Amino acid sequence: MASLREKLIKAIERIPHVQCRPSPVQGGFAIFYRDKEFGHFHSECELDLKLTKNLIKERGLSHPGDSLFHPNRAPGSAWIELRYGNTAEVKEVARLVALAAGVMDRK
Repeated sequence: MASLREKLIKAIERIPHVQCRPSPVQGGFAIFYRDKEFGHFHSECELDLKLTKNLIKERGLSHPGDSLFHPNRAPGSAWIELRYGNTAEVKEVARLVALAAGVMDRK
């Protein structure tokens, strides 16, 4: 049975022009839109995504207070750590990745 991370990767890779592969910058596994990195995995159940501060605010998302990777991230950062623990949360994270890819497309 596929892990939640594997399910998320499969969903992400269905987004046009988006790929998941090793990151030459961060190490580990990352998400690329047209070869530009805009997200990376911190763990099996956490993704750090460049979503934009406006989208983060519009969707009421907040940075986890117990973050191990970015405990001092600025409140107005364009990046957000997204955690997922079930299939519904995987679908929501994949939807946010698609939104982020759309933002990348407009740049």
